[in-house]
Amino acid sequence: MAGRGCFAALAMAVGGASAAGGGEVFTPQEVVTWEQRTFTGPVEYRATEIDGREAVHATCDGNGATALYLAKEIDLTRTPILEWSWRIERTFGDIDETSKAGDDYPARLYAVYDGGWRRWRTEAVNYVWASALPEGSTWPNAYTSRARMVALRSGTDRTGEWVTERRNLVDDFRELHGTERRLIHGIAIMTDCDDTGQPMEGWYGEIRLLPETGP
Repeated sequence: MAGRGCFAALAMAVGGASAAGGGEVFTPQEVVTWEQRTFTGPVEYRATEIDGREAVHATCDGNGATALYLAKEIDLTRTPILEWSWRIERTFGDIDETSKAGDDYPARLYAVYDGGWRRWRTEAVNYVWASALPEGSTWPNAYTSRARMVALRSGTDRTGEWVTERRNLVDDFRELHGTERRLIHGIAIMTDCDDTGQPMEGWYGEIRLLPETGP
């Protein structure tokens, strides 16, 4: 569905708990309260526990594309590091993730710069657990070139276990969009399955915004 690669930010301030050494932490219980943005059908997000860890469990029934979005100005001069953990059990079969028919992911996390009324200035970086494209791949979103996809994980090698990711948002916006961003306007998670029609689920742990020298 067009638009799923980028979100327009709302004027809404939602904060997480302070992280040790500065920054913010968003627990799964907080993430499930984020605003739902539905592109096609619903996706169920609920707080749960798996492998002894608190998590957001996303369940997509085969026709869903709904994100949980935090609309918040994030100062990248203070907290340029985005850190989170995620977990999947399986990937999609026989898809082309560069096409609209294959633009589904067991787990993804967005960072969004909102261009406001200048929609052509909106940019997003989408970190995904890919099914087919190899780890380290980058490509434009099938629905909008203003969103760039990054396959941090791919395939089933680490399914059934928690994986922690850590990214420098300033570096990634520079590399993927050629822009020097010191501010973004939101982050989001989404497990979607509407394009492939294959049911899917994913899990998300804490999401952290950290200083570059943070833990």
